[in-house]
Amino acid sequence: MADQYDLSVAQELLKGMREARAALARDEVIVIPTDTVYGVAANAFSAAAVSRLLEAKGRTRQSPPPVLVADVATFDALASEIPQVIRDLLAEHAPGALTVILPAQPSLQWDLGDTQGTVALRVPDHDVARELLRETGPLAVSSANCHGEPAPNTASGAQTQLGDRVALVLDAGEVGGEASTIVDATALTAGNNGKARIVRQGALSRAAIAAILGEALEGDAPDETALSAADSAPDSTPQSTTEAGA
Repeated sequence: MADQYDLSVAQELLKGMREARAALARDEVIVIPTDTVYGVAANAFSAAAVSRLLEAKGRTRQSPPPVLVADVATFDALASEIPQVIRDLLAEHAPGALTVILPAQPSLQWDLGDTQGTVALRVPDHDVARELLRETGPLAVSSANCHGEPAPNTASGAQTQLGDRVALVLDAGEVGGEASTIVDATALTAGNNGKARIVRQGALSRAAIAAILGEALEGDAPDETALSAADSAPDSTPQSTTEAGA
């Protein structure tokens, strides 16, 4: 089984974070806490690491993972366009349980899988996760569960499912337990005349999103079949098969 570090103990916190950074630098995958569920994380810019992440979960390239970042400012480095109404949404709900699908910067040297030119981004509302992200940069992070199993809200639950397929587990106690809400905003970008739509209803309510997006939000209920990653839990057309994010 992977080593598990209790982050409530100061000595283990320091060692666990150090070992986590080292493991990610070696393109290994680890389990980290977020505000929603525990996630399995890998270096987003290493195709080998992302491949190990998907293998650990029993997923394929058709289920590319979302990317977690330390702050909203990083969105501009990873997404080629962010509509103003989405910036308004992020200003209100990031950090938080909001994942947004946007067109990816075409110059990025990464391979997350079959993304069809998009990327799903989120800023987690969890101090440990954001501290790690500030030190490592963007991480590919998917819910720390095996395909078909529920996303865990405890480190022990994640370790039970993933076992030695991960290098280590950071234990921050019980977390929220409900995955993030995923909004596909690609239809709002240049050359499109569509609306944003919720492709997975999670911890952030539709009402909270509609209060900011207004008529820019599609009126239909979330398409439950749009997420091939409904093994919980970082979708929709065009990124219809994004792996469920933490």
